[in-house]
Amino acid sequence: MSEYAMHTDAHSNFWSTTLGERPASRPRLTANVQADVVIVGAGFTGLWTAYYLKRLAPEREIVVLEAERVGHGASGRNGGWVVGNLAGLERHIGGLSREERRTCCGVVADNVDEVGRVLAHEGIEADFNKGGAIYAAARYRDQIAIQRDYLQHLHELGHSEANCCWLDAEQLSEKARFRNGHGGIYHRQVATVNPAKLVAGLAECVERLSVTIHEQSRAETLSHHKVSTREGSVESPMVVCATEGYADRFLDFKRHVIPVQSLVIATEPLSEARWQEIGMAERPAFADASRLINYGHRTADGRIVFGARGNYYLGARSKADQAIDDEAIRMRRDLLVDLLPALEGVRVEYGWGGSLGLSRNFRPHAILDRRDGLATAGGYAGEGVAASHLFGRTLADLILERDSELVRMPWAFANDSHRRLIKRWEPEPLRWLAAQAITFSYAGEEALMRRDKPAPLLKPALRRLNDRFASIIE
Repeated sequence: MSEYAMHTDAHSNFWSTTLGERPASRPRLTANVQADVVIVGAGFTGLWTAYYLKRLAPEREIVVLEAERVGHGASGRNGGWVVGNLAGLERHIGGLSREERRTCCGVVADNVDEVGRVLAHEGIEADFNKGGAIYAAARYRDQIAIQRDYLQHLHELGHSEANCCWLDAEQLSEKARFRNGHGGIYHRQVATVNPAKLVAGLAECVERLSVTIHEQSRAETLSHHKVSTREGSVESPMVVCATEGYADRFLDFKRHVIPVQSLVIATEPLSEARWQEIGMAERPAFADASRLINYGHRTADGRIVFGARGNYYLGARSKADQAIDDEAIRMRRDLLVDLLPALEGVRVEYGWGGSLGLSRNFRPHAILDRRDGLATAGGYAGEGVAASHLFGRTLADLILERDSELVRMPWAFANDSHRRLIKRWEPEPLRWLAAQAITFSYAGEEALMRRDKPAPLLKPALRRLNDRFASIIE
């Protein structure tokens, strides 16, 4: 028997196991119906859009179509971070004045508290915990400079020093004890959540508001003012495509937003003695200064959920199943133990993965094309738990033509088309080859840092190359 093969695919995702027995599937769409708004995708983006549409305009008839079950895609599989930032934010606001940048950063920072407020107001129990996030220099001495530069970037971007501050080694150890805790950034406006509980609770909430959800109702065509499934259709003046990294059937969207795989593990519940060694009493999220991204947090029941180093599959294939193989689990476990040596010998009980959406512009978007009756949001690049809430609110305001602060944000586009705003990705195999080259170069930079020896020519050259790689999709 495999070291980690203790669950079927359906039970490889820790979050899913916290829901208890799932109710029967919601009815499929088996008729031709009409609605004021039809939303494709019952994940965070689709459900938050439905929630705010109903709260703001309760008379509107809203129908949500889901190909599988609620939360089947990235919304039910992710790492559970609620981040007061946006991946790619600098590409939206870099040209704005300092005051305008501060306003935008204030909106994304306050979004975290707004998520918590709505969950409390609606009685959605999703283990929401605002413990902040630690971006640590925790393995290599070279990471100190990397994190110092990133903190300066956050401040120049417009994030306040009160929300983003430096921790020296002693301050870091008070929050979490890493193997080499040299220091790091503390970002106050970050929370964590159980995403499966959140998406399930949100679906029940919108149903109480009279939103209709059809599961097992895969949208096969999106045309002007109509979405068709195998057994029925919805005619509507407004169609919202909320598929993010799962737009396989819609080539027009898949050319602009591609799926990248994110893989995650969950440990067994840790003993109190182990937690005394590790710290994390406030249950912060944590990551270290690696381009090969890693991220984790302490769950409500005392486990660590930890993800790292996503993959891109040739042909831009979304990950439909959830289980990951032993090698993927072992690599993430070893990296976690490298960060937190107190976890030596810990048992990994779950390993799963899903697909996030990455736009060719590497900037998230909320777009309304009123002429074609089509709206979409996505391109969250792995930070979709908070962004989907913010962009769902934004789509609702755009659709209802509200003159709100959100529709004036630089990531909101009214009366425009995703075809014009989001560049198309290059054809295969160019995308795949580029992804492999970038991953190889990032790994080389990390290997040099691991050696902890001077390389006065090679290190700066490789860092400049990787900085260039990080910006080529602007």
